Amino acid sequence: MSSEELLRVLELGSDLEASAVPAEDEAFLRLLAGSCFIRQRGRDSSRLRLVSTLLHGNEPSGLRAVQRWLRSGRQPEVDVLFFFGAVETALGPPLFDRRVRPGGSDMNRCWLPPFANTNAEARIAHEALRLMRESGAESLVDIHNNTGNNPAYGVGPVPGAAELNLVALFGRRFVHSPLRLGTLVEATCEDFPSVTVECGRSGDPAADEIAFEGITRYLEADEHETRRIVVERMSVLTDPIRVCVARNVSLAFGDGPIEDVDFTVALDVDRHNFEQMSAGLPIGWLGDRGVWPVEALDEAQRDRSREFFELRNGHLVTRRPLIPIMMTTNRANALADCLFYVVQQGEEIRGDA
Repeated sequence: MSSEELLRVLELGSDLEASAVPAEDEAFLRLLAGSCFIRQRGRDSSRLRLVSTLLHGNEPSGLRAVQRWLRSGRQPEVDVLFFFGAVETALGPPLFDRRVRPGGSDMNRCWLPPFANTNAEARIAHEALRLMRESGAESLVDIHNNTGNNPAYGVGPVPGAAELNLVALFGRRFVHSPLRLGTLVEATCEDFPSVTVECGRSGDPAADEIAFEGITRYLEADEHETRRIVVERMSVLTDPIRVCVARNVSLAFGDGPIEDVDFTVALDVDRHNFEQMSAGLPIGWLGDRGVWPVEALDEAQRDRSREFFELRNGHLVTRRPLIPIMMTTNRANALADCLFYVVQQGEEIRGDA
């Protein structure tokens, strides 16, 4: 299979007219017909910005934002390459139901070497990364959703001014993450400023609006506007610890312990996202086996779960004050990825209002 067959690049205005971009999600996905790029010419074609979206099939806000932008007929400040990842996964059926293609790999976990060309996702990532690096891009914004209740925030391995400025187009929080998970922004952060932006819960119209407004600011900003923080302040959070369900532990979400389940997490646990939880607050209930239910993995893959949690009266509770983010209430996502992250409060950076 040639690189052209593996990953198409459509030119807006020649291969695809803005007036032909469908308003309906499914019709737009079928038009894309798989992972691909769309290139749009800007007022200044000597420069280029990248937008990535739909690396997970159940995260539609970025797709809808790009779709709405393309249909608007607006011209960006510079050339743009839009990358659409897990298109076939998003088509389902049902639409936007799965994070990962059945039998496939997570498309935001296969961007770092070695590129094991044993599955479609790794081959697509390899080719997409080559095209992104050859594009001469000045920056990348990768748009995502959460499956829990979260405000808009950014994530990246580099907490530089350029990265903070990109995130500030969408929200007021930045998570500095040195974790190596194989994500797109980890692969590109040394090539150009790259950030992940989490716009809020999948399926929430407010998250769709955040994605569209942020992308519009990103695409229409002149060079000066992308070099300054565009909100009064940015809160920086650091040192994420990845809290996962332990091996051979069964999981459920509920209002109380569920029979024959090792660990039942509270249905409203995501209300604590980005809040400081005090010591002794419950996360969930243990089943009859009484097994330790979680791992908390740091950058060196050390399990530090017993530093943060303890068992008390049949509950897993916080052992000390902590700040959780990305708490999910989706069982499939919790098992495929993680339950949440624990972060530390870093500095607050003030910029131009």
